Formats: sequence, structure tokens, C-alpha cells
Amino acid sequence: MTDTAVQQGEVNVDAALVRRLANTVRGLSIDGVQNANSGHPGLPLGAADFAVTLWYHFLRFNPQDPRWPNRDKFILSAGHGSMLLYSLLHLAGYNMPMDELKSFRQFGSSTPGHPESFMADGIEATTGPLGQGFANGIGMALADKLLAARVNTPGAELIDCFVYALVSDGDLMEGVAQEAASYAGQLGLGNVIYLYDDNSISLDGPTELSYQEDTAKKFEAMNWHTITVDGHDPVAVASAISASQRVTDKPSLILCKTIIGYGSPNKANSSGVHGSPLGDEELKLTKENLGISPEAFHVPDEDRDAWAARVTELKGGYDQWQAKLSAARSSNADKVALLDAFFARELPADLESKLPVFDPAKPVATRTAGKTALQALGKELPWLVGGSADLSVSTNAIVSDDKVLEGEFGGRHIFFGVREHGMGGIVNGLTQHGAFRGFGSTFLTFSDYMRGSVRLSALSEIPAVWVYTHDSIFLGEDGPTHQPVEHYAALRSIPNLSVIRPSDATETAYAWLAALEDRTHPTALLLTRQNLPVLDRSTDEFAPASGLRQGAYILRRERDSKLDGILIGTGSEVQLCVGAAQLLEKDGFSVRVVSMPCQEYFDKQPDSYREEVLPTSCKARVAVEAGVSLGWHKYVGFEGKVIACDRFGASAPASRIAQEFGFTTENVATRLRSLLK
Repeated sequence: MTDTAVQQGEVNVDAALVRRLANTVRGLSIDGVQNANSGHPGLPLGAADFAVTLWYHFLRFNPQDPRWPNRDKFILSAGHGSMLLYSLLHLAGYNMPMDELKSFRQFGSSTPGHPESFMADGIEATTGPLGQGFANGIGMALADKLLAARVNTPGAELIDCFVYALVSDGDLMEGVAQEAASYAGQLGLGNVIYLYDDNSISLDGPTELSYQEDTAKKFEAMNWHTITVDGHDPVAVASAISASQRVTDKPSLILCKTIIGYGSPNKANSSGVHGSPLGDEELKLTKENLGISPEAFHVPDEDRDAWAARVTELKGGYDQWQAKLSAARSSNADKVALLDAFFARELPADLESKLPVFDPAKPVATRTAGKTALQALGKELPWLVGGSADLSVSTNAIVSDDKVLEGEFGGRHIFFGVREHGMGGIVNGLTQHGAFRGFGSTFLTFSDYMRGSVRLSALSEIPAVWVYTHDSIFLGEDGPTHQPVEHYAALRSIPNLSVIRPSDATETAYAWLAALEDRTHPTALLLTRQNLPVLDRSTDEFAPASGLRQGAYILRRERDSKLDGILIGTGSEVQLCVGAAQLLEKDGFSVRVVSMPCQEYFDKQPDSYREEVLPTSCKARVAVEAGVSLGWHKYVGFEGKVIACDRFGASAPASRIAQEFGFTTENVATRLRSLLK
């Protein structure tokens, strides 16, 4: 024990039953890996005892209502051991048929090599990139705390669930997990209980090759409660979980000492069992050693009966909660209505009318406009929460002045600290929870620090909003370390991620609205530090900013029926295009200005609309963006030109950088003029 002594007897654990159920899980897991001739048998063999103890005796769930708001969540952060989770889902009555276990890692199955949250019920998070599930769980636990603070009343606690995770050595080595662990301890998230498969083996060999720190002391230093147990002793594991449930002001880490590949006569306790099938002969010997049937994918009838009995017992608790909810609909109708509203996350029909209006006479940075829009929308959307990686005063991503602090979960503004990657994983979990839409913010150049989380938000269809400010070389004196150039293209390369770079304050407001209207994709908002002109859209000169929803639109039409050339811009460079068009008109040219804040939106438009905005008959095109040119020839063609920044920036005033790098009205006009001769 590394912390408090535990009291035994809170849960009546039949150790023999748990071990028998665990051996069945082991058999299914190694059969799945062997059948696929691919996968990771070591973790399921080693972790089955404590995983079954958790699932059979503690985890509250209902396979018939897998999104039950007060369910306990289980996250397999060590996603490489996915057959363990699939086997548990099958046995616990989820929609995970045996045929899916037999189709492990095969095309079209719901049992991919690493769990994907949208593939099957009961998979709470997409895991595999180590540390991500750890951070996701912290986000889900935070969401439960936020929700409980809003809907619970004394005697009518509708939300009182736990978040459990199975984490590995690799998870705990990753920086994203360290960041999330630190923040969980800061908040005192007592609804977090993680079980660490502490087997001292990683893929390269013994963990002592690279990881010898005292994990318990490290987590205690981060304000975690820790207990060390024999992970193969169900009674000890159950006692540790019970003790951890009683710790309400700290997250808990239970260090389960295990043997990787437990039961394998020749491969147990070796790195060789981590990520390769056992092989036919070792599979046979392992089953003999464990005393289970040699038949592939065999589940004894008594095991099915035991799991069915457990699910029935859990259904009783579920029914009690439903009865409590029904009673609360009368006694606390406002709280229940709020609970329903949070999980519906519907947008008011008149939300667009709530967008702020900006004065064309007053230039404003789009980061500042973003704050104005966020707060206006936030008043209508109580489920919108988020914050910054210690940059709130710079990114202006503040939905409310009400703060989320240790023990105070009624607020909406989250202080993530300088933990970009941890913030990303936490926001993903917070949003995937279902009751909230989360956002996180930092400088665009630091999006690199959290790219893994952004990628997983796109893969998992988590509609998080990533707010990135200080979006270009026009950041100026801070220099190239802080000036993003490759980041536009890098973010646009992520499938399912919508990247929006608005041109002025009004487009920024619509960018926030568009991000919230999209319920299945994450959005990255790229915003300026420097002030930009606010286009006067009350005149005929400029089109309404609602065109942002189409990704690109004709911002300023050509002056005559004959179209000579097209200038395409994003963000702060749109103003250069407008100025250049005006210059060229003095020379008699008829030039169209297209604002293209979101390539992803534009690419999804019908061919007819894209042809209307960028007619193929007009070959004289120039795109202007203060980042690398990668991707822009798709829109300007080989005949067109791109004014870009295919180099790192420089430390200098923004005006000097603009001159040196060619981001001036005169240069834009000159480049298009060269195509018009």
C-alpha cells in the first residue's frame, strides 16, 4: 500500500468466479488475436483479473441504454489491448456479437485493431495513441462534475458516476497523460479511478530500460490518491476500488502489479508477448495452463449465466435511477429540463440573430471579435464551455467570467494551464461525454503541441472547437518561433477537420456559428492578433458574411459583365485582395474578389456553386495567404499564381514583414496584372 489502508468486505467478491470469468476473457482475446494473426495478447492476458473485477463488481452500465447519462465510463486507454474490451462488451450484453470478435482487425468489422468510439456501443473513446484515453477520461470526469453542479440537488443527485480507465506503462510515459494527470489533481476530480497495468514490460523490453521512476510518489505529488495491489487478486483489487470510491477530493490511481501474458508458459513476463500472436502451439499450451476449453471462441454456459445475472442486477439500479428521474420531473422540473437540454444540445432557431454587429469604422482583431461572438452565443448555449492553455488574455477565448476551479464546477471558463496536448485530450473527452460542447485555445503555432488530439477529434467525429490565434507572420516582433506558416496546410490535411480563417469581425462571428452548427466535425478557427478593417456589408460592394457557410463566396463582384481575373484570399489577406481589385479597376480591369475562409466547406459544395464562384473560363487567378503555398494550386490552376510564405518568418514589425514578403496591395495587383496582359 502506498496510501491509506483499505477496509475489506465492502464488496462480496467471489475470487474463484472472477478468475473463471477472467480466463474466459483471456481465451476470447487470444483467439481473436490468433484468428487475425495480428494484435496484442499480452495485455488481455495480464489485465483480465482486475478488469473483470471492475466490470463485474463495480461498473454501472446498461447495455440496452449505452448512453445512459449516469453510467460509469470505462476507457481502455491502452487501446492496443482492444480484444480485452471487445470480449467484455460481448459478455456484458452489448451489441458485440461473436462474429465481430471473430472478425477482429478485418475490414468492415466493428472490432478494429484499436478501439474507435463510433464503431460500437460501449466504446467510450478512440484509443491507441497512448495517453489519449487517459486525457479523454479526465475530460469526461470534468463533464460529469460540471453537469452535477448544474442538475443535482440534495436528495436528488442525478449525476454521481465514476470514470474508470485501464492505463499502461506507455500511457503514463506519454506527455499528454502527464499534463492531464496534473490538471486532474489540480481540480481534485474524485470521480476518476484509473487502474494501472503495472507489469514492468514494454515493447522494447523491461521498462527499466527507460522508465524507473516511482509512479505512486509521482502521482501523489500531483494530488492523486494511490494504492498498490496484486492485480491478479480480485479481493485486493475490489478493496482498492472501494477505498478509491470513498476518496472524494482526489483522483485515484490503483497500481495493479501484473504479469504480462499471464498464463502463457513460454512468453509470459516477456516483451515478446506484447504485440504478436501467441502462435498455434503456445495458444494451445496457454489454454491448457489456464484450464479453459481448447475450442476457439468458447464461452461456458455458466459464464453467460453469471454475466446475465450481473446485467439484471445492474438493470435494477438503472430502474431506480429512472424512478428518481421521474420523481425529479415533478419536484425539480427545471433541473431535469436542464439535463435534457444539455444532452440535446440544440441550437435555438434564432441563434443567427444573436450574432454581434461590428462597426465598420472601428478595425478589430478577429481574436477580439471571436470573444465578442463567443460570449454572445454563450448566453444562448449553457452547454458551451472551454478555455485556454494559459493564454486567455491573448486568445480572448472566454465564454464567461464564471471560472472552473478546484471544487467549484458551476463555472464555464476552464484554466488548462500550459498544457496544450492535455487540453486537447480533455476537451475531446469533455465534448464526447455528450452534455457539453468544448473548446480549447492557444496560439496557432502551438497547435503542433496538440496535433494528436486534434487528429483524434476528427477521426472520432468529436465536434470540439479549436481556437488558434496569432495566426500569421504579421504577429511581428515575436519572430518565426511564434509565426505559423505551415500550420494552415498542416491542419487542412487532417480529414474531417474544418479549418476556418475569417477575413474580418463579421466573418468571425459566422465562423463561430458555423462551428456550432456542425455536430459531427471539429473546427479550427484561425484568428488574428492584429486589427483588421471591418467590411461594410450594408452596402452593395460587399456580400453578406453568411456566405462563409459555403466555404468561399464572391465577396466583391467584378465591376462589368466581363470577368478579367479573380483574387482569392483568406483571413487578413482578403483586405489586400480588395485593395488590389480597386487598384486594377483604375487600370480598366474587371476583377472579382473571393473570400475563401474554409476550403473544406467549399469543396463540399455542388459543382454548380463552385463553378459560379470560380468559373473555369477565368484562368487569371491569384491566391493570397500568409502561409505555405501547398494546396492552393487546386484553386488557381497551373496558370494562376500564389502569393504565399514558403519560408519561415522574421522578427520585425508587421509592416516591414509585409513589405519584405510581398504581402502588399501593390504586389497583389502586380501579380494579377501580369496574368492579364
